[in-house]
Amino acid sequence: MPEAIISAAEDFDSLRSAILERKANLPKRLVQVAAYALDHPDEIAFGTAASIAHSAGVQPSTLVRFAQSFGFEGFSGLQQIFRARLRERNASYEERLRKLAADGLAVEESAAIFTGFVAAAHASLDALSSAIDPAAFERAVDILAGADTIYLVAKRRSYPIAAYMAYAFGKLKVRYQLAGSAAGVDDDLLALAGPNDAGFAVSFSPYASESAAQARTLAGNGVPLVALTDSALSPLAEHADIWFELVEADHGGFRSLSASMAFAMALTVSVAEKRQFR
Repeated sequence: MPEAIISAAEDFDSLRSAILERKANLPKRLVQVAAYALDHPDEIAFGTAASIAHSAGVQPSTLVRFAQSFGFEGFSGLQQIFRARLRERNASYEERLRKLAADGLAVEESAAIFTGFVAAAHASLDALSSAIDPAAFERAVDILAGADTIYLVAKRRSYPIAAYMAYAFGKLKVRYQLAGSAAGVDDDLLALAGPNDAGFAVSFSPYASESAAQARTLAGNGVPLVALTDSALSPLAEHADIWFELVEADHGGFRSLSASMAFAMALTVSVAEKRQFR
């Protein structure tokens, strides 16, 4: 039978979905490229074929084979998808402000913007109860409460969640380590984690490549991992023992962390409470 013709993805989300769907059936070297591409999308966008191949531990020709296996003529075609993702991300905040104006919410109508964000927060919190499985939440609490040290992983928009948990764990006398040091030793810090510890990672689309890589490192070292994310296609879902899907409602394209912070507060206090009875 002739080999099926695969159409090239038109955007990053479609490509990521295709990679995740086919990852289990790819040859070993292409799986290696797939993992690197999902964990380091910015590097794929900016790097040369030679530098990317070196970082991914493959030959440049493997990058070409990988691109062709997903319907692109060559690696440069696939790379354009990663570059378009960066352009969309960098322009997104200006576009969101334009959308607010187009919807009649000009900058001077601050009260309307305030009301919109409050409504979005209410919607997120209303959806929180049905989004979280109580049994899965209890298992996550058990994992984190049984850990010697809890390693917290988050970047960019997700970082305030981990920062709050670090503050609360400190007040509650729960040993933790927050990956996010100015000294740039996060990888060295996470390398200290072992099976008697646990990790909590959080990332929302567009997923932070560094968080995905650090979650994979923890899982690879046998560290039990709990994750909070917003899609089954998230790279965190692949590496976590238990993961929770939570999508915040938005206002004009801007998303708050209302439900995510409520989840983090409940998880943190539940872990501290359970540790008292260990």
